Amino acid sequence: MKRKSLCTTNCPIARTLDVIGDWWSLLIVRDAFLGKRRFNEFHKSLGLAKNILCLRLQKLVAHGIFEACPASDGSAYQEYQLTEKGRRLYLVLVALRQWGESFLFKKGELDLLLVDRESGRPVKPLELRSQNGRLLGPADLRTVSASDR
Repeated sequence: MKRKSLCTTNCPIARTLDVIGDWWSLLIVRDAFLGKRRFNEFHKSLGLAKNILCLRLQKLVAHGIFEACPASDGSAYQEYQLTEKGRRLYLVLVALRQWGESFLFKKGELDLLLVDRESGRPVKPLELRSQNGRLLGPADLRTVSASDR
């Protein structure tokens, strides 16, 4: 069954999920942050079918998350590089990771930690703050029409 497109809905979350909402797309983006650039690197890391990987990369390129460019070593291959739009997904991946660390792993079970490269210390949990720095929770938020602002 073909999924319904959410690209015209009036919800930013739904439109975002239309572009990056399947798990393979986010795992491809994760691997790009880990330094993978070539089709075969993504394929080896993820183990998904080549046709699915090809479709996901095409979609990510079409939506400006990646750009396809000639291989940096001058070979006939092409590489995939995150665009600025793609690099801005880093906070989304960190938020997903931190949620997973908190709720899907037992204490001591996690093998890899996300640490600050400079200090070597684990990063603090992401927080949502108001313009004046106040910590915000779900009860502190609401949506309003852009025309009402």
